[in-house]
Amino acid sequence: MKLVIDFIYIDSGGGHRAAATALMEVIRRQQRPWEMRMLSIQDLLNSIDVIRKSTGIQFQEVYNIMLRRGWTLGTEQLIPVMHAMIRLFHRDEVRVLTRHWSASPPDMVVSLIPHYNRAIRQALDRVALGPRAGAPPLVTILTDIADHPPHFWIERQDQYVVCGSARAEQQAREIGLPESRVLRVSGMILNPKFYDPLPVDRVAGRERLGLRPDLPTGLVLFGGEGSMEMVKIARSIDRSAVQTQLILLCGRHQEAARELRAMPHRIPMVVEGFTREVPYYMALADYFIGKPGPGCLSEALAMHLPAIVERNAWTLAHERYNADWLQEQGAGLVIGSFSGIAGAVRQLLSPDEYPRYRQAAAATRNTAVFEIPELLDGILHRPATGAVPAQFLPRPTRMHLQ
Repeated sequence: MKLVIDFIYIDSGGGHRAAATALMEVIRRQQRPWEMRMLSIQDLLNSIDVIRKSTGIQFQEVYNIMLRRGWTLGTEQLIPVMHAMIRLFHRDEVRVLTRHWSASPPDMVVSLIPHYNRAIRQALDRVALGPRAGAPPLVTILTDIADHPPHFWIERQDQYVVCGSARAEQQAREIGLPESRVLRVSGMILNPKFYDPLPVDRVAGRERLGLRPDLPTGLVLFGGEGSMEMVKIARSIDRSAVQTQLILLCGRHQEAARELRAMPHRIPMVVEGFTREVPYYMALADYFIGKPGPGCLSEALAMHLPAIVERNAWTLAHERYNADWLQEQGAGLVIGSFSGIAGAVRQLLSPDEYPRYRQAAAATRNTAVFEIPELLDGILHRPATGAVPAQFLPRPTRMHLQ
């Protein structure tokens, strides 16, 4: 009988679903004998979503609206308010999740979401399993480079935590999780497309898009939801004397795409909406501009693109460390405002600086999406101590994010 693994995601931003999808794709490629089920926490808890009942807007969609409209100032204060709402309905969350898993018990739950892991753990503790005795293990995979405590990703409970950086690993230990429950991998989960062979003729590819083959090319990306900041960035660079050109991937932000397409411009620009061909566009680029999201930032570095990101009061509170991490790697620039983007591009592309940034970006070797299935297998085969057997741990020769 196949072991059943539930993967929990949420559509607040695109990173959680993307990570779950990428991980399940690799598991399928490896032909592991597991039955995998992909579950949306929003769908599971729809019946107790008071925001949806009162406004017609799902709780998860509030975050996406904030991203699209740039309402990100004050997230440091907003997160505790959101946590208070989640805690207010905690008993109901546990009840609903317990009912779901009692009817269809898994052998393991893999959470790729923050905020709800306490409710998930308590629900699993109430579920009696069929083929196994006791509650199934909960494995939380951080899709952020670090946690944003308290009660964000890591809880003081029986929870395996998969960490993609030294900072997250340290946070898990500081909260009191035993050594056997803290598992280190080499970075964020990326789509396996970023590792597949991608022979690209950069000259022909740029010319096909109407770009010049000889100009340094920047790729601008603000995740799947996009941002009006992309319009400001394009205008600022276009009005400067910087010799560059841009590929702007607007995601689902149709207004940003419309404005960019209608904008008169001096420099060559390509504007695309939501696309699954991000690796291809990154292969045509020389550097990255965007928000310090863990997914798009890790994708850029995987394609050896040094990055320019913004960090200020409008930066999402749980993404601010990502900008610090980029500086620690020496793989790009962090600026206080995109109003200074032209100067940052000029600095990044200077002959004395660019090779160093490019080399640092190339040095971040991330194979986490291939390491995690082995860890999950180890947890399924764990002895009574709960420790993952050594043969299932990532090989120490692999470079880890610092």
